[in-house]
Amino acid sequence: MTLEHAKEAARLCGINILAQVRNACGGTLNRVIHCLRITGYVNATPDCGEHAEAMDGCSMLMQDVFGEVGRHTRTSLGVASLPFNALIEVDAIFEIREVEN
Repeated sequence: MTLEHAKEAARLCGINILAQVRNACGGTLNRVIHCLRITGYVNATPDCGEHAEAMDGCSMLMQDVFGEVGRHTRTSLGVASLPFNALIEVDAIFEIREVEN
């Protein structure tokens, strides 16, 4: 895979994360206060050093969707394998507003 493939895979992971956040927030992203942290695992060969660049696909999506609220800390790790031979796996932590009564 190329770096561009990896960036697109990270972006798709971000889209899936946004869908889960929206679901957890009752169908809206308006309750998101801040995207706090993203951790990305990149299925890579030992000679690959572009883990952070690959994760830019997800990070840029969060900033495009949320603006300043989407700025986050991030860890990018290269790993020898991922479940189902996935190229990228991402987890994220968001701060969300409580539901108002």
